[in-house]
Amino acid sequence: MMNKAIKVADLPEFDAVPYLDSEEAIAADLTDILTENNPALLAAALGDIARARGMSEIAKASGITREALYKALSPNTQPRFDTISRVCSALGVKLVAQAVHVGA
Repeated sequence: MMNKAIKVADLPEFDAVPYLDSEEAIAADLTDILTENNPALLAAALGDIARARGMSEIAKASGITREALYKALSPNTQPRFDTISRVCSALGVKLVAQAVHVGA
């Protein structure tokens, strides 16, 4: 039996959308992403979550047009905090601050 190497390029692209089916799952996903301190990654994650929930529904609930929402939440963008806040509110989650303990 030979072990055939798998090329990364041959792997399917991971799609988080099917797993973002509750506010708890969304909050856990966003918490992990926020630790990366990467606005583009956060925008892409919010875009995935909005797609999971229905972009039109999130656009309506956030007061942002569907087209503007797609643009603001596409990969490699840096959306305004107002946009992030409005989308999070429409998704039923909120961003919270946590103290970072810098110890000796």
